[in-house]
Amino acid sequence: MRNKTMTRNQTVHRLLTHARYEVLPTPSTEEKVLASVPLDVPVTVTASGAKGLEATLALAESLAGQGYVAVPHLAARMISGRTELGEIRARLAAAGITRVFVPGGDVDPVGDYPDAFSLLEDLNTLPQPFEQIGITGYPETHPKITDDLTVQAMWDKRRHATHVVSNLTFDAGAIKSWVSRMRGRGVTMPLLLGMPGPIDRAKLLTMATKIGVGESTRFLAKHKGTFARLAAPGGFTGQRFLEECAGVAARPESLVEGLHIFTFNQIAQTEEWRQDLLSRL
Repeated sequence: MRNKTMTRNQTVHRLLTHARYEVLPTPSTEEKVLASVPLDVPVTVTASGAKGLEATLALAESLAGQGYVAVPHLAARMISGRTELGEIRARLAAAGITRVFVPGGDVDPVGDYPDAFSLLEDLNTLPQPFEQIGITGYPETHPKITDDLTVQAMWDKRRHATHVVSNLTFDAGAIKSWVSRMRGRGVTMPLLLGMPGPIDRAKLLTMATKIGVGESTRFLAKHKGTFARLAAPGGFTGQRFLEECAGVAARPESLVEGLHIFTFNQIAQTEEWRQDLLSRL
């Protein structure tokens, strides 16, 4: 039992050490990142139909200029076509940004890209390719796409992407079965596990209403039962989630490399939680 606990703790420590933070592009975000986030923690910047892609790109450029590994979300449906995509590629290259995350996006398509795959195909033909390109994985059933199709989509994108980021889930059991199914289908890209940071429920609901960005925020806003679970004694905790995921994450064949932590802009609280857990491990 002692050896099992030590292995679990080592796995959780490894995941926390290789974590990145997802932030929302608001006017105060950069200040919060600079105040709390070490330079060795990559920061991903969401894309919002309400805010527009410019807010995402500008914040990513600014964070990169401050020495962070900045990862802008290039939401496919928010980009008009190959010309704009080429302009974005050149702009990010000039800022020294070498990593991007490509979701489909949560808006109606503004141009040629109805999904992430169509954008990835064009992106792959542009000069100065990105060193890392992340795509979304869905441990839980997507509201509009069947599980088989979401796994197939990861297979289709494998030639254009370098890693998978799992969408937000509170269910470690879903992670275990999904990773097994994904690897069984031959999807061998490394995986970052998506999980929430410390959550202030009232603040999060307010933010979801005002900003409405990203699948994670919208998921939480729509699923009130989730908040009931979070509020209940013995409800979700990040530490327990990681401990429950440690078994599958410890297997070499799972290729779980780290964490993608949804901060919901509670950035200082997230970093404090991560450092506290690291020190206790």
